[in-house]
Amino acid sequence: MSTAGSVVDPLEGIDLLIFDKDGTLIEFHLMWGPWVEELARRLEAATGLPVRDGLYPLLGVDRATGRVEAHGLMAATPMRRLREVVEGYVSDAGAGPAAAAEVVASAWHAPDPVALAQPVTNLKDLLAALRQRVPTFAVATSDDRDPTERTLAALGIAGEMAALACADDGIRPKPAPDPVLHLCAALGSAPARTAVVGDSPADMRMARAAGAGRVIGVLTGVGDRATLEPLADIVLGSIEELRLA
Repeated sequence: MSTAGSVVDPLEGIDLLIFDKDGTLIEFHLMWGPWVEELARRLEAATGLPVRDGLYPLLGVDRATGRVEAHGLMAATPMRRLREVVEGYVSDAGAGPAAAAEVVASAWHAPDPVALAQPVTNLKDLLAALRQRVPTFAVATSDDRDPTERTLAALGIAGEMAALACADDGIRPKPAPDPVLHLCAALGSAPARTAVVGDSPADMRMARAAGAGRVIGVLTGVGDRATLEPLADIVLGSIEELRLA
């Protein structure tokens, strides 16, 4: 795999650029770290069980820093699956299946997709610049469609995205190739002329499995350089560097 500096223009020959959302377009840890703490607080209040200490490692989040681990469940798991895992954990912790289902249903909540969505750069300006080289943009995310649409609208870039592939669309999630293949089919772009940019190993594996022409890692989310470089064609500090590359 090549590293930054060995590819002159990572978007050369690309017709479709697919972005991950959390950790690529917006700050990941600001969105999801506090969410785990609030979920733990609600679960403990409802059950009286000390579930916090086990919840963090279960979800792959460092309790001291709130940072999400690259290979942890929080990195790229749909909310539906996360809820199932947490429900099983609360049940095993002593609540039992029936009470766990009731408690998790009451405690479950989504982070505010508007108030907590902090862009990694001036996205409108960046996309305008990239539009000169790539005609079509899309998003493939492990988040559900409603919060994704609300986030993109709040950021002022909803109209820039030709299509979305979201966790509740009935498509197999990352790291399966399905989100990329679905977007390519919907937008008439060959995978070989498609670039995928993301911050997690799941993003990279999804792109590889789909036969994407360019697999681009960014360091603004859960993955570090050592994690992403073996899987990517190029690793950048952030999507802002696509402007300069």
